[in-house]
Amino acid sequence: MAAKSTRSVDSVTERTFPERVLQATRPVLIQFWAEWCGPCIRVTPIVEQLAAEHAGVLDVVKINVDEEHALATQHGISSIPAFVVYADGAPAKSWTGAAPKPVLERHLGDFLR
Repeated sequence: MAAKSTRSVDSVTERTFPERVLQATRPVLIQFWAEWCGPCIRVTPIVEQLAAEHAGVLDVVKINVDEEHALATQHGISSIPAFVVYADGAPAKSWTGAAPKPVLERHLGDFLR
């Protein structure tokens, strides 16, 4: 059985956020995470897999809440892992918690068309 492809997900900072998220031409999934967060570490390979499988229709980035506190605060992040999908430069959907791939794909369904 072949290994599923994964893709490294770029980190976004306050400086790169406007270009990578607000000005993106396709929907952007943001994963808010931290190095000390066990559930964040466990869900990251799934997020990377989604990034690889949907590269043509969805951009995927991550934001470290410890390094980018202002972005986390701006998005009301109080628990991680947290996810926000931007579409057309605005937040379109958000949820919190690590989940298996089928659950994440259900959350992203409207944005994967």
